Amino acid sequence: MKIWKGIAIVVALVVTNLLVHQVVVRWDMTNDRRYSIAPTTKALLQELNAPLQVTILLDGELNAGFQRLQRATVEIVEELEAARGERREAKGAAIDYRVSAEAIPQGLSPTVIHERTHKGQTAQTTIYPYALLTYKGKTAVVELLRNNRGRSGEENLNHSIENLEFAFVEALHTLTREKVEKIAFLEGHGELTEREVFDLSQALSHYYQIDRGTLGKETGVLDEYRAVIIADPQEPFSEEDKYILDQYLMQGGRILWVLNGIRFSNTTLSQSGMTPIIPLELNLSDMLFRYGVRVNPVLVQDLQCLPVPVDVSNDPQQPNWQPMPWTYAPLLLTSQASPITRNIMQVSATMASMLDFVGGEDGLYKTTLLATSSNSKLTGTPAEVDLSLFEGTESEFQYAFIPVAASIEGVFPSLFAHLLPPEGIELHAPLRKQSSPTKQIVVAAGSTIRNEWQQGQPLPLGYDRYTQTQFGNRDFMVNAVLYLTDDSGWMSLRQKQFTLRLINDQRAREGRISAQVISIIVPLLLLAIVGATVIIVRRKRYTKAI
Repeated sequence: MKIWKGIAIVVALVVTNLLVHQVVVRWDMTNDRRYSIAPTTKALLQELNAPLQVTILLDGELNAGFQRLQRATVEIVEELEAARGERREAKGAAIDYRVSAEAIPQGLSPTVIHERTHKGQTAQTTIYPYALLTYKGKTAVVELLRNNRGRSGEENLNHSIENLEFAFVEALHTLTREKVEKIAFLEGHGELTEREVFDLSQALSHYYQIDRGTLGKETGVLDEYRAVIIADPQEPFSEEDKYILDQYLMQGGRILWVLNGIRFSNTTLSQSGMTPIIPLELNLSDMLFRYGVRVNPVLVQDLQCLPVPVDVSNDPQQPNWQPMPWTYAPLLLTSQASPITRNIMQVSATMASMLDFVGGEDGLYKTTLLATSSNSKLTGTPAEVDLSLFEGTESEFQYAFIPVAASIEGVFPSLFAHLLPPEGIELHAPLRKQSSPTKQIVVAAGSTIRNEWQQGQPLPLGYDRYTQTQFGNRDFMVNAVLYLTDDSGWMSLRQKQFTLRLINDQRAREGRISAQVISIIVPLLLLAIVGATVIIVRRKRYTKAI
């Protein structure tokens, strides 16, 4: 009988062991849910019907911080593999990965790490913080490192780890899409030229087909576009144009408005050092007001701003160029509450205006995306901007966090709900008085979308030549368009947040010796005490027995 019980126990153990190897159960017990894959990610993974190859290029002699990033990258790939579930086994669409930097594709820029060892020596390491995803013969690059000027290395690494799931899902979207969606830059109202938005167009071309054109007289001309970008217009919109845009929005269209509230002349400013500013009348105030926002004809100044070179010498033969803060070029703060602006750098602007939310309890969800610092100032129009005036005390900059960009979501009322369609418009559908749920983004600074050129080459959007600093303009604009066209909610992955628990390097160095002594001596001491106790007890026991 005992034999059969033993055999049953052994069989039960073997069966249990086999089941444990076949069924993988995971519980994410972390407070920040860092090992949980979002439902939108799982839904995308279920669409895979072929093997996905992942090559993690972050390899080699890595410090502790980049080892953490490498480990987090491996973990996110393993979580993606686990999320495929049983359906993966049925389709044979496994996710295989390897960590190797043996074959680096051309075009990837390395990251050089300069750090000082605990012995005071300087060490330099070159790494490639990328991952390559290959699916059905197509390859997408995932940037693992998000570098934000003004934040510590630990914070940048933590934000990079927070962004990993979004970065992989973004690449998977690119690899699995069957149809390329279209977006359009509007023309016909003095908008920025193709040359002036070249860098943004190049960045968006990885996701969309990009067209440019005027509206004409026919409604429905925009229906095939997922989003429309209106980039710094200078001429008024006709009622026909407004009707077409309004009905496009009513059909669920998405619009990115990049507008100025004031008119000024960059040419006059560069030649004479000053320019008058007057309200910029675009005939859009009633339309935007109806949608819950207003672009005010005022000029924003901020003590947190870009510097400009100024000749402070009294001798024209010996110029002395010194950087001076130019308050008309504010560095705008980015909101951490929106996936559009979370963890991106400040956005640079010049001659920005102020946004107002209007409409009260209109059921629309409004979020400030960009704002000035706590030391800001407003200048009404008409007025004059003088490049040579840098005086100003902090007490004059008494405004704080002036909104410059915002997203608006919900069901919008039509501007033409109680108006007749404009004469000359060619109607192809009945007037819709209310939109389906949709989104808009309004930016009250046309300069945020314009790139500069140098020696015949376009500079990256947001790059300041004088300080040689890359600001977050490109990331902001790309994220804004991605957010507008996102219906599945995958952009919300950018809001993932992990608690950063930093080690105090100084205390770690100071306590290094004591920690080593404790970790080596104390276990040996405990082992010796236990051994001595066992020997003493054994001697006493056997002495009594004798």
